[in-house]
Amino acid sequence: MSQLLKNIIRTLPNKPGVYQYFNTEGTILYVGKAKNLKKRVSSYFTKNHKSGKTAILVRQIADIKTIVVGSEIEALLLENNLIKKYQPKYNIMLKDDKTYPWICIKNERFPRVFSTRNVLKDGSDYFGPYASVKMMNTVLDLIRQLYPLRNCNYNLSKENIAENKFKVCLEYHIGNCKGPCVDEQTEEDYNEAITNIKAIIKGNINSVTRHLKPLMKEYADHLQFEKAQQIKEKIEILEKYQSKSVMVSPSINDVDVFSIISDEKYGYVNYLKVINGAIIQGHTIELKKKLDETDDELLQIGIAELRQRFDSQSKEVIVPFKPDLEDENIRFLIPQRGDKKKLLELSERNAKYYRLERNKQKANVSPTKHSDRILERLQKDLRMPEKPVHIECFDNSNIQGSNPVAACVVFKDAKPSKRDYRHFNIKTVEGPNDFASMEEVIYRRYKRLLDENQSLPQLIIIDGGKGQLSSALKSIDELGLRGKITIIGIAKKLEEIYFPNDSIPLYLDKKSESLKLIQYLRNEAHRFGITHHRNKRSKGAIKSELAEVEGIGYKTAQQLLWKFKSVARVKKASLEELEATVSKKRAKIVYEHFHS
Repeated sequence: MSQLLKNIIRTLPNKPGVYQYFNTEGTILYVGKAKNLKKRVSSYFTKNHKSGKTAILVRQIADIKTIVVGSEIEALLLENNLIKKYQPKYNIMLKDDKTYPWICIKNERFPRVFSTRNVLKDGSDYFGPYASVKMMNTVLDLIRQLYPLRNCNYNLSKENIAENKFKVCLEYHIGNCKGPCVDEQTEEDYNEAITNIKAIIKGNINSVTRHLKPLMKEYADHLQFEKAQQIKEKIEILEKYQSKSVMVSPSINDVDVFSIISDEKYGYVNYLKVINGAIIQGHTIELKKKLDETDDELLQIGIAELRQRFDSQSKEVIVPFKPDLEDENIRFLIPQRGDKKKLLELSERNAKYYRLERNKQKANVSPTKHSDRILERLQKDLRMPEKPVHIECFDNSNIQGSNPVAACVVFKDAKPSKRDYRHFNIKTVEGPNDFASMEEVIYRRYKRLLDENQSLPQLIIIDGGKGQLSSALKSIDELGLRGKITIIGIAKKLEEIYFPNDSIPLYLDKKSESLKLIQYLRNEAHRFGITHHRNKRSKGAIKSELAEVEGIGYKTAQQLLWKFKSVARVKKASLEELEATVSKKRAKIVYEHFHS
């Protein structure tokens, strides 16, 4: 150990915090947390390490930096954030790093309720994130059934409503909105619905039904049977939704459940959120081990990551064992029997199921042997002279003759090679002539590959029957490639495979891997071509005042129209509303253009 490291360790405090190890080049190697920084860091240099990886890490340490914090839980959260930011070589790798959706209740008069993946510090209420988009949409659908809310982005200030600036839209006429924009719904009534919506999102369905039942009785007592019936239907919807939730015990309220299973390479931490006896959230993360970490270390990382991700403030946390973690705001519980023990077992089953599914997915990722088998089968079925390691498939796309385009997708080793995909805008053909278009595209594609001395495919697939295949062959002949590349056409109706100069098609077994691979290529070419065609038509479709604003491109105009639905609404939008959709610079250009 160098003198520098000895001096650093000598001056470390006996307090909780985070330590960072760096090599001679200043690259961060490892981030760790400690109850006692001095004891923890010095242990790396005084112990004989069983793990070879740890010994290698210690030999590379050239500098140490520390951050002192107030408690161990703060250290754990800081460690988790630093690992995600720097991704050090020797730290546990979090395999699940998606952006999850939230339900937003907007900070505005007559708040909108919608889903978003961008959490802004704008004073709005955000609930989530939701690991399951389906679960989030179920909650949003329930809210829309119970409470008609506005979904427009008008500024519903008292002044604007008093000046009759707005008119009711279709949503009002079909009963999805009560018309707050024309003062047909009071702010008090709207906010009461928002209060109930927040309770539903938090899982407090019982509190909402307790509020609705006396209201239903009150309406019935005053002979307002239609309103009483509407309340009754809302209660039934809520109870039906609650019955579909996984119920444990109504006495278990606001509890987090964590379990851990692990193997040689990975740890799997499952999280369940329980409110009023119902599991309202569940998620599992996969942690890749780097230094033979223990289950205790993995569980600590999992708890920090998941409680932070799902913004949980639960005081009670159910765990399989007491983690080496202390925090006065959390009470760890290891249940021995009863409903809480069943919850822990359910969490463990979810972790095991997740590991099983992950292992299946890894096994199903086409390994080399699997790809070789499929390609050998395809070579035999198509009577090819060599294995089709490189395959290209072509598809034409035009709607009523407009914007004709073509797509070329490339598969290597039976898998898509997306960086090699190509689009073609038809240049020499006028009108909807698929045969001539195919002839042009094939010539352009392989003329370029020949000119640039690039490798040619062993197999070309044409999406179409004999006519399309014949057109492609004209270009193949012109380039002198006949006999050097196998070329086939596939007709969609009966999945017939056509060969050059052979009027009798080949029919492959519907379940064969060869046909499935050909269909995969054909469908991928169709998808790729349609996407490009749709984008091209959209660009031609945006013929609006926005396109004429100097400094505003197609993408910005498209973003604004998607958000505001019309140019008229873009004109009325405030600068703040525009900035929430596009960059400040472009928002200012648009705003000044329409307000100069």
